[in-house]
Amino acid sequence: MNPLNLLDTSSLLLSKSLDLYSANQRVIASNIANAETPGYSPARFEFEDELRNALTKSNPALATTQVGHIPHAVSSIEQVKGSITSAPDNTGIGDENGVSVDEEMIALSENQIRYETAAQLLKKKFSLLKYVVQGGQ
Repeated sequence: MNPLNLLDTSSLLLSKSLDLYSANQRVIASNIANAETPGYSPARFEFEDELRNALTKSNPALATTQVGHIPHAVSSIEQVKGSITSAPDNTGIGDENGVSVDEEMIALSENQIRYETAAQLLKKKFSLLKYVVQGGQ
């Protein structure tokens, strides 16, 4: 293991996932807050495909000539930003607000469960690292 990098790929993935789930929560909360705003188009924060691509991308490995070199694969996960898209309401009903509070609450619950799961997994990884550092005691 690289002495400068205590986090493996899964730890970096979990850490980045927490950031992305937090951003997704802000987008969902904004949709819920604007549920009564005429003409509001709900936004969606999409990052799963970009994150998946960062993990499975077959970049050629860079040569590390010194022990302190940081591997290139680490930066690809860190560069995932996600994107916000919005689609106007095409139903032609009422005030042209496309927000469904029920759908947003479901999305909020799913996002919360995913966030909590990632947080618990990262906590377990750090507990294991602490255990190893303390010499198994």
